[in-house]
Amino acid sequence: MFHLTFYANFFSSEPTTHLPTLHDYLGSSRQILSLIIQIPPIDPSTSLRTAYLLRLSNDTLSSITGYPPDSESLPEALDWLDDLDQAWLAVLQAQVWDPATGTGVDLYIDAADASRGMKSSPVSQTERTRIRSLIVGSSSNLEEWLETQREREDNEGVESMLQRLGLQADFDDLFSRTLDFLGGLNGIVVETA
Repeated sequence: MFHLTFYANFFSSEPTTHLPTLHDYLGSSRQILSLIIQIPPIDPSTSLRTAYLLRLSNDTLSSITGYPPDSESLPEALDWLDDLDQAWLAVLQAQVWDPATGTGVDLYIDAADASRGMKSSPVSQTERTRIRSLIVGSSSNLEEWLETQREREDNEGVESMLQRLGLQADFDDLFSRTLDFLGGLNGIVVETA
């Protein structure tokens, strides 16, 4: 009996997540992002903040494309990705996150704290490479994800669809702050087959 139940559940087409929509997923991810970005950029927490944000970025950028894109959820997804871009810029600049403004603020360590060993280490070159690779690869995946929407609707091109929705500039600016900081990969064009 267990054997048949297992296969019936395994091949069921019902969703197995408690976050069945992209809206629900992004809402939960936003809470986690808010928690991670508030980790202070003071050692030894600096590397923890970077590691957690890398993990959240990878998980979220992979998961977004698992939901069907639609004209209602696409603006919210682009807004979340913009928040992630701002978070990465704050982490790369070792800034303290100001939740009221939604931006990073320069960290100030006074002489007394510095003499006691308080410091903030920069993001390592390996982590910078991982961030850049994640962003470039995910941008390609997001474009392919949008192609599935185009194919489901009226064979409209991705660019035309984004322009019609007023989202072309937002999509073109994905991770522009982070890529500019990492060395000017902003504007990279990822060709899809």
